[in-house]
Amino acid sequence: MSYLWVKAFHIVFVASWFAGLFYLPRIFVNLAMVPHDSHAERERLLLMARKLQRFMMVLMIPAIVLGTVLWLGYGIGRGPGSGWMHLKLLLVVGVLVYQEVCRRLLKDFEALANRRSDRWYRVFNEVTVLLFIAIVVLVVVKP
Repeated sequence: MSYLWVKAFHIVFVASWFAGLFYLPRIFVNLAMVPHDSHAERERLLLMARKLQRFMMVLMIPAIVLGTVLWLGYGIGRGPGSGWMHLKLLLVVGVLVYQEVCRRLLKDFEALANRRSDRWYRVFNEVTVLLFIAIVVLVVVKP
């Protein structure tokens, strides 16, 4: 029974973490479009981005801890035929790298050093969708 609780909360925290990863780059799109003389709008978007980034960190930690419990504690993805888990873990590392890139991009916006267009951020935003799809397929289908 405890396995199902761990699994359920892992799914909740992963989905919530990804919701933040989907939305933060959308804030970057808006920040990239803010006119230089619109200080109030820029500050409001930066405040939203900072708060969302902090909240994503809070969501990421239990998602990773619970996933680790499922993997090492309950043996999910261990043993023969567990290649899907190795690829999933690699993609999770990719998600962590993506989150770090988001943190650095936010720092650039804060320092008025953004060099990218809103179009670039729109494409960048799609990376999380691809990571999410790949991870879900690996976990459900276990190819």
